[in-house]
Amino acid sequence: MELIDTFFNWGILVRSFPILIRGLGNTILLGCAAIVFGTIAGLAICLVRLYAPKPLRRLATLYIDIFRALPILVVLILIYYALPFVGIRLSSFVSAALALSLVLAAFTAEVCRAGIQNIPKGQFEAAAALGLPFWVAMRKVVLPQAIRVVIPPLTSNCVSVFKDTALASVVAMPDLLKQATDAQALMANPTPLIGAAIIYLAFLWPLVRLVGYLEERGKARAAH
Repeated sequence: MELIDTFFNWGILVRSFPILIRGLGNTILLGCAAIVFGTIAGLAICLVRLYAPKPLRRLATLYIDIFRALPILVVLILIYYALPFVGIRLSSFVSAALALSLVLAAFTAEVCRAGIQNIPKGQFEAAAALGLPFWVAMRKVVLPQAIRVVIPPLTSNCVSVFKDTALASVVAMPDLLKQATDAQALMANPTPLIGAAIIYLAFLWPLVRLVGYLEERGKARAAH
């Protein structure tokens, strides 16, 4: 009974639930912002790496290597605590969204590159034979085919982004984890952390299953 009262106290869970839901809303908003900006930036970096002049391709490669190697927490701390020394002050939400977007862009660029390079060269040659300009061929011929390949890994990256939003609590952004830790301190009981874990599970488990479904579907399509 002592274990239940300490970690699964129903009364405290009910009292902390509105606080946790507010944190969940911030977590979803942060994750969606990072996914939108990170995906757009990643696709742009991918195209620069593949088709831009050589100096720009090298810069894109350097960016991808650096942000794939750096932990998100390090990037977040540098943005939130170091930039003020050069006169740039960002809110905790903007700092977290920027850090997540920068890292996601690097991984997205590599995923998109693999997807584009998976398209047979004959597709490019056929588009050129039809007189399609390069960017028109890319938009209407290549990318629609590449999307089928990259959707499963991109979806997996999105799940990772939502999990990594928990790091925003380090810069006092009121996400789900920060709200849970505040509620724990307020109520002197760890039950709110258990509630946050349950909410994370309920929110992310369907996304994890979606990734599995997309991967299996992709394998089945490749087999045919």
